[in-house]
Amino acid sequence: MGKKLYVGNLNYNTMEDSLREHFEAFGRVESARIITDRDTGYSKGFGFVEMGTEAEAQAAIAGTNGQELDGRMLKVNEAMDKPREDRGGREGGNRNRNSYSYRY
Repeated sequence: MGKKLYVGNLNYNTMEDSLREHFEAFGRVESARIITDRDTGYSKGFGFVEMGTEAEAQAAIAGTNGQELDGRMLKVNEAMDKPREDRGGREGGNRNRNSYSYRY
């Protein structure tokens, strides 16, 4: 498994193919994904590129961070794992006003 990079400040018209091509200059691209709004399908202006090796990822960061793609200066760094959000489980969903939930 390769190293995942965060790519920010993307032009809203940038396509995944051009993102992939831009990063292929630095090594093997495992995947390139632009994040879109679930309701509209439009780009949110950021994405993720997974490079084949750590060395390729570091070369891609050095070679693309602050560089222009489709008229925008890219912000590229190592992607962080998104922390899992605690959604409350059983205790948070009880909407019945006549019942009580106690924590022991």
